[in-house]
Amino acid sequence: MSVYKAKVKDRRSGKKEERKNPRMDATLSHQQAKSVFMLVMKEPGAVEAEFRRLGTELVLRKFFAYRTPGPLFIPKSGWGSPDEEVPLPSWITEEDIKYYTTEFDKSGFTGGLNYYRALNKTWDLTSPWTGAEIKVPTKFIVGDLDLTYNTADAQNFINKGGFKKFVPLLDDVVIMKDVAHFINEEKPKEISAHIISFINKFS
Repeated sequence: MSVYKAKVKDRRSGKKEERKNPRMDATLSHQQAKSVFMLVMKEPGAVEAEFRRLGTELVLRKFFAYRTPGPLFIPKSGWGSPDEEVPLPSWITEEDIKYYTTEFDKSGFTGGLNYYRALNKTWDLTSPWTGAEIKVPTKFIVGDLDLTYNTADAQNFINKGGFKKFVPLLDDVVIMKDVAHFINEEKPKEISAHIISFINKFS
């Protein structure tokens, strides 16, 4: 998450100018008063250091077990003790977590974190396509506990017409109950059924 910039037209001059989203600034300021957002853009390496302190396996367990409907934060005091025990949800096995741990021990988390650190740059690079529509039939599936679905005005955008403006061929929006971020792993059969039924509509 970062403070997004939107290019808006100045009605007086006809020129485009960059403005930060003031509501997003206010939201972050309010939330950061109590904790530090996981992806601290101004401190490269800080999150990685915290993850090293905890250990890769514990970090992954925390990610997979996260079911709070809202943004993921790390308290200023840290993300807990390295000795903390975090039970895995039923849909992921100890074998799975060992494999993921081995792979992330090799690669580290910086590559994934940098995706979010570069969001402003990505926004700038894709600015020529601002307002572009997705003009293919689309089905959108999300869990009601997904942190992204519960961030800022995402629910209003998805459910009250904003999404449809940019995806005019939006066929269906499915909000799966009691499902969090890793939706395809948590509900593989249901997700497969949704995908197959959608494809069959056009076969």
